[in-house]
Amino acid sequence: MRRGLRLLASLLLGLAAVAAHGRPVTPRGALNEGERAVIDMFESSKRSVVYITTSERVRDFWTRNIRSIPKGTGSGFFWDEQGDIVTNYHVIAGASEARVRLNDGRDYPASLVGASQFHDIAVLRIRVPGNRPPPLPLGTSHDLRVGQSVYAIGNPFGLDWTLTRGIVSALDRALDNDDGTTIEHLIQTDAAINPGNSGGPLLDSAGRLIGMNTAIYSPSGASAGIGFAVPVDTMNRVATALIATGKYAPPSLGIEIDPDLNGFLSERLNVQGVFVLRVRPGGPAAAAGLRAARIERGNVIVPGDAILEVGGKAVDTPTKLQARLDDFNPGDRVRLGVLRGGRRVTVEATLAAGR
Repeated sequence: MRRGLRLLASLLLGLAAVAAHGRPVTPRGALNEGERAVIDMFESSKRSVVYITTSERVRDFWTRNIRSIPKGTGSGFFWDEQGDIVTNYHVIAGASEARVRLNDGRDYPASLVGASQFHDIAVLRIRVPGNRPPPLPLGTSHDLRVGQSVYAIGNPFGLDWTLTRGIVSALDRALDNDDGTTIEHLIQTDAAINPGNSGGPLLDSAGRLIGMNTAIYSPSGASAGIGFAVPVDTMNRVATALIATGKYAPPSLGIEIDPDLNGFLSERLNVQGVFVLRVRPGGPAAAAGLRAARIERGNVIVPGDAILEVGGKAVDTPTKLQARLDDFNPGDRVRLGVLRGGRRVTVEATLAAGR
């Protein structure tokens, strides 16, 4: 009897010990090679990613006092060794102030270096006295392939320094802005991108910058697996110009075009191209011999040249024409496919810096 009681007591003590210490842990083993690569990539990249908050100044209706109120948040990343930070134009649009918080918690006021609304790119600058985060390694976007892995780092919904992963879903997408312009050449990805990710980097598996997350397609406002990023080749051209001069002068043919009238003429004449309405004297188009539309008696519009291709790529709207020209630099010589009097001809023009 006593022996049975001792066994029962021992069993109860054992059960109590198990309850106190929990279940034994099963050893996991080493992380696999793919996991280690992603972890290393994130750890080496997150220092270069920043959290941006903006505010605007408003005047109180009753007191007439001016005060700052929060406007929005977004992400950005270090572009160079001087403290220049690239983000989306729409992150800072309409703001009077912006602050940048680093991954280590330091916080600095930012000044605007320059912006291009057409590309949704802005450059901010902060002064970091010491231990400045390094710029992200620069990759390329012209050689991206659908299906390759990509990684997004940002601050969605204020949840700072979040990593998501996915693939390149499509290339050369176009996205309409609220102001009627269109952003071209976008990278489409299924990596989760949400409000607050805007301006954050899109990286390849080597940790190189290949794009900047800019927008999502979603009926609900949250990630639906369709995100878009500005390609790094565009950023490299535009951000470099903004840092050097404070503005981006797009390459120009020196012509005048009109979206509404172009749509009317395209439908009426069944021509998928961009009609030249006016040629500026002394400009690239004038030197190349492009012919403008003219108005004859009775206010009848007689179409001139219609540009069908730029560098072998089709253009059918003024926005598409500007996007194709934007693949080049001022001073480059480009070949234009033109419809003239019902006949296709080829002309060459040397692009100039736009206004």
